[in-house]
Amino acid sequence: MNVKSAALGISTSPVEVTNISKYGFWLLLGDEELFLPFSEFPWFRDANIAKILHVELPSSNHLYWPELDIDLAVESIRHPEQFPLVSHVSA
Repeated sequence: MNVKSAALGISTSPVEVTNISKYGFWLLLGDEELFLPFSEFPWFRDANIAKILHVELPSSNHLYWPELDIDLAVESIRHPEQFPLVSHVSA
């Protein structure tokens, strides 16, 4: 989740969700913006917006949504073709 400095307007979080659409959502990770389409990451499709916004970066290549119990490697977002979808959620 993003935390902003009220005085400076500077993000103090290394990761934040910047936009959500009906197709997926965008993450800002440092200076890199990543898109997670619901077609590739169906675990988020029916999730509450507040739960999607609550994302943590436990390590440089590990994202975690604690309220959804979802762990993702950053590389799986950058190169989803290298990480076959393993889910029982229907598309």
